[in-house]
Parts: sequence; structure tokens; C-alpha cells
Amino acid sequence: MSGHLPVMLNEVLAALAPRDGAHYVDGTFGGGGYARAILEAADCTVLGIDRDPEAIARGRKLVEHFAGRLTLVEGEFSRMDEFAGVSDGVVLDLGVSSFQFDTPARGFSFREDGPLDMRMSLSGESAADLVNTADERTLSQIISRYGEEKNARRIARALIAARPVTSTAQLAKIVSDAQGPAALRHAIHPATRTFQALRIHVNDELGELERGLEAALKILAPRGRLAVVSFHSLEDRIVKQFLARHSDTRPRASR
Repeated sequence: MSGHLPVMLNEVLAALAPRDGAHYVDGTFGGGGYARAILEAADCTVLGIDRDPEAIARGRKLVEHFAGRLTLVEGEFSRMDEFAGVSDGVVLDLGVSSFQFDTPARGFSFREDGPLDMRMSLSGESAADLVNTADERTLSQIISRYGEEKNARRIARALIAARPVTSTAQLAKIVSDAQGPAALRHAIHPATRTFQALRIHVNDELGELERGLEAALKILAPRGRLAVVSFHSLEDRIVKQFLARHSDTRPRASR
């Protein structure tokens, strides 16, 4: 397994407060960082879930290391109520994993060129399928809604004019060129929001989150704990609204 440590590991451990004899669900297993830390913090068990078959395959060594205490399941975390019984805690670290982001062949990043894929599960519609078949209005709506990109219409028009779009480097250049030289002076790369938008749509990340939160509610034991790490306002809004509906206190969020 990778030595990568989750960005908010200490905060998640503090929120979950792992204890001996308890059972936890890591709904976004990824590189196994949270699962390992939970298992090292207490004599407990963990069910790790990930829709990426490569994450499950890489996790087998960790399963062997924690013999009998770690179980892995390939699937969406929105189905955790099908995979897990009553649980004392659930952790969800939303978005793309470091392994997915750092592997050019997966097509999540423009830092290195790779096929325009972006699928977490390796099945279904890819980002290339979407970019090369959707009409201008659909592409513009996706980029605007999920990327919160003000130049969405201009970008969608440029993508359609440049078809076929097959690689991450090609996509990044088209998006950057569509926004002009001024966009390069911004703090983030001009293609960042478009990449985010396409990835969220391809993987139905917001729908998965909404369903996953409800599934977590079904399996959490009384006084069970839910820790969610979100990275942008769209995810954050869904989590806060969920917590507000199902909690007597206002949600406490740090990221």
C-alpha cells in the first residue's frame, strides 16, 4: 500500500474515537490510510469499501497484515447498508484518491498526459464519451453546475469545435485557450474547474454522496459517529444539510 497519509487523518480519528471491540466502515478505502489508522488505534474491525477495483487489489496486503480485522468490498459506498451490519462509525473522504490522481492512465489530472477517462469504477461512461457526444447546452450546464465555472458556455463551445477530444492534455489546452491569456494569471489552472465538473458528473459524485449519507444513517449504532471530509462547496452543502436534518445540533465542519 502507498505511504500516503490522508490529509485530515488526525481530525477524523479524533471524531471517530476508535475503541476496542467496535466496528467501523471506511466507505472510501482508497490507499487504506484511514482503515490502517483506525485499526492501529484500537482492537476493532473495519469494512473498507471502494468502487475502484484497483484500490481493492492494492488493499490485499493490508487485509493480510490485519488478519481477520479488515474486510474489503468492491462497490459504491452508497450501498454500505447492503455490505455492513450495525457500525459504530463511518468515514467518507470524498473526491478522487491520490492514487487515481497521480496515475496518468486514469485520466483525472492534467499534470501529465493520459487518456480522458476519469471513471472511478473503470466502467460506464468516460469523460471522453461525455465530451465527444453531449450537446453544447448539456456540457455547459455540467461545467457550470459542478465546476462553478463562469466561462462554461465558452468552454463547451470550444470543446465541441475541437472534437474528438481524447486526452487530458488536449482537454486542458482547449479549456485554457477558450478563456484567453488572462485566465493563466489566476491562482488555479484554468482547466481545474472543468476537470472537476466532468469528474463529478461521470462518477455521479453528488448523487453518490446523498445516497451514501442516508445509507450511513441506516447502519450507525446509537451514539455512532460519522466523519466526512469534503473538499468543495457542493459536497459541503450536501453534508451540512444532511446533518442539519438529522441532528439536534448544528454541524461542525472544518473542511
